[in-house]
Amino acid sequence: MSLISVRTLLRFYLLILSCFLPLLSCFSQDLEYAHKVIDTLASPAMHGRGYVNDGDQIAANYVAKEFENFKLSKFQTKNVSLLGETLPVLVKPDTLNQYFQNFNLSVNTFPSGWGIGLGAKDELFPAGSIAQINPASPSITLTKCKIIWLDSSVVYSQKKTSVFLKSRFEDKILIIDSKGITGIENQKVLNEARHNAYGAKCIVEFKNKKLTWDIAQQVNTFPSFDILVPDSANATLHKRINATGTMHFYVENKFLKEYKTQNVIACVKGTQYPDSFIVFSAHYDHLGQMGKGIYMPGANDNASGCAMLLNLASYYSKNPPVCSIVFMAFGAEEAGLLGSKFYVEHPFFPLKQIKFLINLDLLGTGDEGITVVNGAIYKTEFEALVKLNEQKKYLTQIKSRGKAANSDHYFFSENGVKSFFIYTLGGIKAYHDIYDRPETLPLTKFEDVFRLLIDFTDFLELK
Repeated sequence: MSLISVRTLLRFYLLILSCFLPLLSCFSQDLEYAHKVIDTLASPAMHGRGYVNDGDQIAANYVAKEFENFKLSKFQTKNVSLLGETLPVLVKPDTLNQYFQNFNLSVNTFPSGWGIGLGAKDELFPAGSIAQINPASPSITLTKCKIIWLDSSVVYSQKKTSVFLKSRFEDKILIIDSKGITGIENQKVLNEARHNAYGAKCIVEFKNKKLTWDIAQQVNTFPSFDILVPDSANATLHKRINATGTMHFYVENKFLKEYKTQNVIACVKGTQYPDSFIVFSAHYDHLGQMGKGIYMPGANDNASGCAMLLNLASYYSKNPPVCSIVFMAFGAEEAGLLGSKFYVEHPFFPLKQIKFLINLDLLGTGDEGITVVNGAIYKTEFEALVKLNEQKKYLTQIKSRGKAANSDHYFFSENGVKSFFIYTLGGIKAYHDIYDRPETLPLTKFEDVFRLLIDFTDFLELK
């Protein structure tokens, strides 16, 4: 090969590289920003983005501040009417809370302490990792009780069942151990016990798989706890508890009635069709604190979705879209999709003006592709999404699901708005627990999902 041809080839390679470097730098920056958002939202300073220490408010302010940094517009509270149609008015906000849509909820919280252990008060099961409090538990002072078992030895023995049913429960801890118990009728017995049909002082249930927490909007009349007991440790713990003969527990709850929380909503105005909207949504809230010093980070659920939402907001703030694009960060998703339900009932503009909504939740992995809830419902859009992915080879697979009331898309689609809920597959299994932390989140396909969403939005704008 001649020296001239080598130089020519080198120039060609450098030209190609110079074309791709800005794009690579752009997406590298997206991933760096995503990590920053997730680290911030899942940090101890956010208190699990729940309702202890105003964690939800701190997180909402953070999202609003990012919207402000991108110079996004807000919707004016009062809309104008034209020929009987209500049209939105976009304005620049003067304060962060002008991005807010406020609403109320009632929620049970644990700002202080709780515990359960063997004996009188000396040995507590580690909170969060081994022991977990039922989110609807009430306050109760330190109490020691004797134990009654409901396990396979009771269920499968008529004699022991008879003794069990004749027992006095009101001053006892009822321990439910479902290991080895099968059959529909026996499961009904277990469920009745879980709901304290026998009137026990406290309910404790053995779980042989990971602990998963939640949020309660009511308070029970009795406290209850889950204890993680692998099958290999089941017999040993039985013996320890029986040898001790008693367990103790205490709870300090605080029920918040009509607690004020918020959605955070912003918009980039369309250059050609400002009254036609594509919506990206993600919930910023999580489960909050399970007592003092124990919080649920919620890195994958759903700091990852917020990171994607904010990346998209950043992108469209610099690349004005044809249609208006709205970014909705919903509150109180974990309490029952309350933020998105409230928005659908009190929209800033008619829902019929939404061309499509894409809800982003659990986007921290992607090794095995993504699932699209409502993909089986809106087949034209799903097929377009699959085709775009096949052309660009972003993800290994895109799976389709039907309807599911499992995230903030639900009330939109139930009210006539075409909606997808996208979540990633594979990777870590942490969910609704203390292990859903930023350092465990690989963001394997975050950049590819981002690119796919941009391409899909281009398709929607032209549709």
